Amino acid sequence: MAAGPGGTVLAFPGAKPSQVGFAREELMRILDLYGRMVAAGEWRDYAMDFGRDAASFAAFRRAAERPQARVEKRPSLRNKQGMWTLFGEHGQILKRGHELAGVLAPLERRLVKAIDD
Repeated sequence: MAAGPGGTVLAFPGAKPSQVGFAREELMRILDLYGRMVAAGEWRDYAMDFGRDAASFAAFRRAAERPQARVEKRPSLRNKQGMWTLFGEHGQILKRGHELAGVLAPLERRLVKAIDD
């Protein structure tokens, strides 16, 4: 370990994390939405992927299909267009942003419509 500025101890200075993940609050927000969509009968399965550059959460209507929605966290885009991206069923970008709540808003609006029917 090396001493950094101000006498703080840095483990592996300059090392990039080996994978990107979700913080507890982020994952709880995503899983809360997933649970409500399952209760509404919209989704039945999910998958998570944690890579070197991005972490993603994909939700499926059926396990054998393409994901109906995919939320991706890419920290390298934090200072550009925002690290959060919402992808649609065909891979189109539906929403980008700096805040997870704003990116999940289109899915939450769809949930409100599903309950009203």
